Amino acid sequence: MVACLCIHGFTGAPREVKPLATYLEHNTDWKCVIPVLPGHGEKLQLQGVLFHEWIEHAENELKQLLEKEETVYVIGFSMGGLIASYLAIHYPVKKLILLSAAAYYMNPSQMWKEIKSMVNDLWKGRLTENEFFTRYTNKIKATPITATIQFRKLVHHIRPLLCKVDVPTLIAQGENDGLVPMKSANYLYHAICAKEKKLLYIKGSDHLICHCREKERLFSEILSFLK
Repeated sequence: MVACLCIHGFTGAPREVKPLATYLEHNTDWKCVIPVLPGHGEKLQLQGVLFHEWIEHAENELKQLLEKEETVYVIGFSMGGLIASYLAIHYPVKKLILLSAAAYYMNPSQMWKEIKSMVNDLWKGRLTENEFFTRYTNKIKATPITATIQFRKLVHHIRPLLCKVDVPTLIAQGENDGLVPMKSANYLYHAICAKEKKLLYIKGSDHLICHCREKERLFSEILSFLK
């Protein structure tokens, strides 16, 4: 049987990749597993959690799937894309899907656009209706600086290893992503040494690529690549 290990992003939760997992399960007989990384989930408890704990948790989930399933694919979103890449280097996964993967982070130009929209809504008295404000304010408050440092350590730990990825890889990146710039996807495409690799840009998508307006096309591309 085929199984997909789906890994969410920093300060994230399974809902970030749940729409893709649901799509794959509805259109195949595959099994999708979305673990919650230590300190993550709907209520963040990141104080004191080290980056290698996130990697080890994903490793343990993957080992369980490899023991039971004939074929395992790994899908990673944002920080989860870096962890997924690490797993593809060290374990016999068949294919790799990277979604808004954070080889680099913060897109200043797009972030500035979103901040301006937030300020505009503030003047109009609609701040609580602003998507950028509602999405990130609570996360920022609940994320200790030590956790952000651990995230950066993880990126710097895994990025030099990307040249060792040699399994077929699809890289998808939203063109309006305010957190991960498009240069991250370009870097991944050129750093990864897989003979079969594909770079896909999703116009109009922000960071949460599995929730974008073009998600059906994205999911179809992913399924086609995995099959």
